[in-house]
Amino acid sequence: MGDLQLTTIKDAADVQDVSSSRVAIIPEEKDRKTNVVGEAQERPGWDNKMQFLLAAIGFAVGLGNIWRFPWLCQKNGGGAFLIPYFIMLIFEGIPIFFLELSLGQRMRQGSIQVWSSISPSLGGVGIATTIVCIFVACYYNIVMSWVLFYFVNSFQNPLPWKECPKFVSHPASNNTVFNSPKECLKSSPTAYFFHRKTLLHADSIESTTAFNWKLAVALAVAWVLVYLCVIRGIKSSGKVVYLTATFPYVVLIAFFIRGLLLEGYDVGIKYLFTPKWEKLLDPLVWLDAATQIFFSLGLAFGTIIAYASYNPMHENTLRDAVTISLANCMTSLFASIVVFSILGFRASFMMAECEEKRSLGMMNLNSTIQNMNFTAMPSDQKNSIIRNTTQAVIDALPKCDIEKFLTEAASGPGLAFIAFTDAINQMPGSNFWSVIFFLMLFSLGLDSLFGALESITTALQDVMGFKNIRKELLAGLLCIFSMCMGFSMVTTIGEYVLQMFDSFCANLPLLFIAIMECVGVCYIYGIDRFSEDIEFMTGRQPAMFWKVCWMFITPVAMTTILVSSIVLMSRGQAVYYAWNEGLATYQVLPYPAWSVFIIVVLILSSVIFIPGVALLQYFRNPRSKRTAYISS
Repeated sequence: MGDLQLTTIKDAADVQDVSSSRVAIIPEEKDRKTNVVGEAQERPGWDNKMQFLLAAIGFAVGLGNIWRFPWLCQKNGGGAFLIPYFIMLIFEGIPIFFLELSLGQRMRQGSIQVWSSISPSLGGVGIATTIVCIFVACYYNIVMSWVLFYFVNSFQNPLPWKECPKFVSHPASNNTVFNSPKECLKSSPTAYFFHRKTLLHADSIESTTAFNWKLAVALAVAWVLVYLCVIRGIKSSGKVVYLTATFPYVVLIAFFIRGLLLEGYDVGIKYLFTPKWEKLLDPLVWLDAATQIFFSLGLAFGTIIAYASYNPMHENTLRDAVTISLANCMTSLFASIVVFSILGFRASFMMAECEEKRSLGMMNLNSTIQNMNFTAMPSDQKNSIIRNTTQAVIDALPKCDIEKFLTEAASGPGLAFIAFTDAINQMPGSNFWSVIFFLMLFSLGLDSLFGALESITTALQDVMGFKNIRKELLAGLLCIFSMCMGFSMVTTIGEYVLQMFDSFCANLPLLFIAIMECVGVCYIYGIDRFSEDIEFMTGRQPAMFWKVCWMFITPVAMTTILVSSIVLMSRGQAVYYAWNEGLATYQVLPYPAWSVFIIVVLILSSVIFIPGVALLQYFRNPRSKRTAYISS
């Protein structure tokens, strides 16, 4: 994966003997301000500060802000959840974001070379980050292919998921009868279109698989669009973010205004933020808050380091970290209001339909009872028949529970492709709202992919062996590789494979990487030296609060999340959600043995490099002086 040796120092005057294993080789103060080491001098940069902020915010604000945070908020106590959420932002999210921004801006290199420069033994941290980004890019664009498929179908009038499909029953008879699939009648038109027309779902991951050519074409188109945007690195993606990073906010504002004009919007918003204070006593709520902050900000992906490496040397990294982190969190809150205002309208519509069906059912019941012949029947027997008939009809009637209508399919793809599209069906001008909704999702996904690909290409191009490869060629090869891997997820079992990647290839590895980042900076490079570097860039040292967070609070929080996640996983089998066609609902199934093997490989394939490189460096030259170098 490239040269993990100590970075070559081009200016011999900067070299000095060191006897401590934690001494940094840094030019004198006057040289710092006037002398830029060779490669950093030639490094490209953002055209302006706005490009960097839009790219970083676009990377942080992704699909999770739209379809995960609202669900976590209503699940974990509504408004009460915001207390642990913002506490974790202060003690976990912003400190790591500040650390990564400062590292990237000071060292002006990708993640592999950054950690190899701090210490050759930490080179595995950068490799692990790069491998995780490759995995994420492979499966993330699968969701983009779904979005493209829905976007194209949004131009049909009426929308193809508005009603259950009809087919002719008994065509040979004189009386033509139109029926709908039982699966659609049991679930909903939007659920049927998602599972049967889009994903072509098999019943389990062990079912016979077939290729889904429609999604394969959508996936290829998605990768071509991504490549055209990242073909020249930040010189091309930096211009695209003006559109992709701002367009989602325009759409959210439009849906917000539209939502406020819909009946039942207040029901959804009130349900979302009604505080349940007792939830604060549940440790899992705090774990959810910490995990959401971590993954929502895109920490430990190496993207923040890569983006910051193109910044001018003396940007205020603390201000940028706070600005981007708060923008991400405020977007999550605003998106939650938008989502639940629309879900409130959907729930009210479904509640009215349900009550109408119950009312009609009760009217039919009364009519049935009146038409019964109870002549010469004992009163006890008559009452028993009426009671049993009434109970049977009531049991068969739909249950009208507005809370159920609000929460079903309120997380993940089910929110975007089933619940939200169902609400759009009921809106006037549904085609317009569908087009801009899926265009918004595609914009959100593009920004996140830009960040992942930029992290990979920047890290590789800073490593010997990849430096001479043109960025256009490197990005093209990466897109082709990721697309080929993605074809395994555009089959009838593809969504189950995607669940596996989403659940295991990044979560635990990224937590471990974040812990090693804090340990590497604070205890290998040295917190005092790192503070001096921040002072050189910003004119002032970081406050004691940030130092305490980096040294103690943040790594302890990360370790707690990591250990808790491992404990929760070890208590049960690895499971996935499979769509059962006969029942027309999801069911939880355990992964087969061969899948468990793949899960272990997914987790270890990245993190194994962290101890592996450290051991390799130790046994290669155990008595060598460990030095850390930061370029000016």
